Amino acid sequence: MANQQANDKWFQDSAARSIHQEQLSQVERFNGRAAMLGFVIGVLTEALTGQGIIHQIGLGPLVDGYVACSTKMLPFCF
Repeated sequence: MANQQANDKWFQDSAARSIHQEQLSQVERFNGRAAMLGFVIGVLTEALTGQGIIHQIGLGPLVDGYVACSTKMLPFCF
């Protein structure tokens, strides 16, 4: 009886690991495809608008200010 319960537990644990691995594989595949789609959409939008992705999401002034300060183009940059 104890041997049968041990075998059942081993089988259930093994099946759970297998199911988890399959689910993880599917999730990773979906994440990879979503990332590829996002990258292509970003590149196409950049090509259509002429603005980089940083400017598209609203961080352009921050990056532009950093570039200006790093090149000492602005008088208030130290």
